[in-house]
Amino acid sequence: MKMQLKLVVPVIALSALLVACGEKETGGIKPEVYTDSLFAVMKADRTNYTKLIVKRLGPKGAGVIKPDEHWQDMENGAPLPAQMFRAGAEGVAELTDNFTYSLQSLWPVNKQNAPRTELEKQGLQYIVDNPGENFYGEETLGDVTYFTAVYPDVAVAEPCVACHNNHKDTPRTDFKLGDVMGGVVIRVPL
Repeated sequence: MKMQLKLVVPVIALSALLVACGEKETGGIKPEVYTDSLFAVMKADRTNYTKLIVKRLGPKGAGVIKPDEHWQDMENGAPLPAQMFRAGAEGVAELTDNFTYSLQSLWPVNKQNAPRTELEKQGLQYIVDNPGENFYGEETLGDVTYFTAVYPDVAVAEPCVACHNNHKDTPRTDFKLGDVMGGVVIRVPL
C-alpha cells in the first residue's frame, strides 16, 4: 500500500496545483489542459517504470525479482506496467472523485481493460488511426456529463511487445515497438 500511495501523490499534487492555478488566474482550467497535464505525469511514470525497472529485469528477472502477471503469488514478483498503472488508478479513486483514469485497449489481454462506452471505443479507434493525436469528447453517464480524453499508450520497450504478443489470452500477436497498444482514458465530471 505504501508503494501505491507514493505513486499517487504526484498525480494528486499536480491535480490540486492545476485546479488552484486555473481558478486564481482564469476562473477555471480547460478540461483539455487538465487532462493533458494529468496524462503527462501518468505517461512519465509508466514509461519510467517500464524502462527503468521492468526492462532491466527482463522476462526472467535479474536473478531475484521477476516481473510477472501473477506477481502477488510469487515470493519475489513485481507487477507488470499495466498492473502498476491500475494500482495507481485505484489509489486515486480512493482519494478523489475529481477525475478517473484507466488503461484500455481494442485488443485487451485482460478483458476488464476493454472499452465499455461508445465514446471510449471511438476514442481508442481514433488514436490508432491518427498516430500521435489525442481524442477528446463529452459523454453523459447516468446523470453526469463527463469530459473524456483518450491518449495513445505506445509500446516503449521490447518486454511490452513480447508480453502482449505471446500472452495466452492476447487477441493480437503482431505488435512492434512504437505501436499504439491501447489508450489511457481520463474522465472528468463537468
